[in-house]
Amino acid sequence: MADPSKPTDLARRMHDLAPPGSDGRGGWDVEVVSEPFTVGCEDVDTALSRLTGQAQEHRWDVVVGLTELPLRDDDGRYLLVEADPQQRTAVLSLPALGAFRMHARSRAAVRELVSGMTDDSGDDLRVPLPRLSGRWRLLLGMVLANRPWLLVPGLKSALVAALTTGAIATVNSTIWLLAGSLSPWRLVVATILSIALVVGWLVIDGELWDRPDDDSPEAKERSRLYNTSTLLTLTAGCTICYVALYVLNLLWALFVLDPAVMGGYLHASLGYGDLVVLAWFVASAATVGGALGSGLESDEAIRAAAYSKREEERRHRLVDEHD
Repeated sequence: MADPSKPTDLARRMHDLAPPGSDGRGGWDVEVVSEPFTVGCEDVDTALSRLTGQAQEHRWDVVVGLTELPLRDDDGRYLLVEADPQQRTAVLSLPALGAFRMHARSRAAVRELVSGMTDDSGDDLRVPLPRLSGRWRLLLGMVLANRPWLLVPGLKSALVAALTTGAIATVNSTIWLLAGSLSPWRLVVATILSIALVVGWLVIDGELWDRPDDDSPEAKERSRLYNTSTLLTLTAGCTICYVALYVLNLLWALFVLDPAVMGGYLHASLGYGDLVVLAWFVASAATVGGALGSGLESDEAIRAAAYSKREEERRHRLVDEHD
């Protein structure tokens, strides 16, 4: 069983779950069902109950659920795995595996779970993450699951508007004077502010800010985690767009401008190093002017950056399927 999107993609790549070094005999027939079986990050028991029901319905020997949501136990600790060997069911939180080598790690974890649940040894299995480092590991995994690079297509119209703004600003003598008057720390501040403004606009325009369902500590912690992962994802995606915009602006400036000619017009000594500063300043100005002045190319690409929105879609889909 796999949640839609990334968990389903990973699950469909798991064909052979035989233990390493085996001769291939007694292998498993793997069936993948894509369904939002998780409806809350803390509701592990409900997820296991749904998995048990699916195992009985499909006559599966073992069922492992893959989810991109964080899982928590009753003590508030984040979990990597929750398993019931007696029912031969387990749920694995993919973000808890970390931000890198997700396919290899998930495959190894599922293989170990399947092997462990078929030897009929034991009690319930629960693998918590370390309290200090575990939250950062989980957060990085959530950001990777959000795939921030997919924001680029969603901001295509904004990028086109920013490139148009940058192309015009590059040949403007006033922009040259402003860029030359700025110190490096002001350029850095302009970069940070431009990205922050776009991130704030995306959160407000897309209604991506998650609010707790109630006043419980668990609901507040979940909202904090969701909002932090959303902000980090949007920041990473906007940074990718900013770097791409800067490179394109720099290439455009190198192609159409001669610093000596512009320097003679402005009565200043200019070189190609000044083009680097110019492209830097123009990227910040164009990011704000172009991005905020245009609409979104794809609302879905932006909303996919928010765990709260995907969780809302899971709830609606699960209700529709049971109506």
